[in-house]
Amino acid sequence: MARKHHYKRRKGNDYEIDVTTFLNLMVVLIPFLLITAVFSRLTIVELDLPSNASGAAPQQESFRVEVIVREPGIEISNGNAVIATVPKKDDEYDLVALSEMMVALKQEYPDIDTASVLLEPFIPYDYLIQVMDVVRTVEVPTDIENEYQLYALFSEISVGEAP
Repeated sequence: MARKHHYKRRKGNDYEIDVTTFLNLMVVLIPFLLITAVFSRLTIVELDLPSNASGAAPQQESFRVEVIVREPGIEISNGNAVIATVPKKDDEYDLVALSEMMVALKQEYPDIDTASVLLEPFIPYDYLIQVMDVVRTVEVPTDIENEYQLYALFSEISVGEAP
């Protein structure tokens, strides 16, 4: 006698999906992602990279700030000639002196907002960030002790390789 397998066939879908744990996760995750998205946007610095495309020649030659980071020190140029140099002190770049020169240049040319930071090939990346911060802003002490206020110097920065 042959055995017959009798399986109960289910008709319809008797299973229920429990989504409460998923909803709990979304309730926590979505506000967290929205809050962190706002803070991450504040840390972005937009840079202009030089391009090989040649545009129309400018009608009048204007002053252009170029900060060239070299192994012996930092050079400040107007695009044609070196205006000033800031030598290294104790194998470190003198960023305080560079900041003072940037403030003097901004006072002399208040309408200029663009600057170029150019590096030699083997200069560490950390120096690029430090020099960009010095060229972009200056910290000025306020009347309140241990408080500083940031002022913009040359906010539009282009980055490239030193000639």
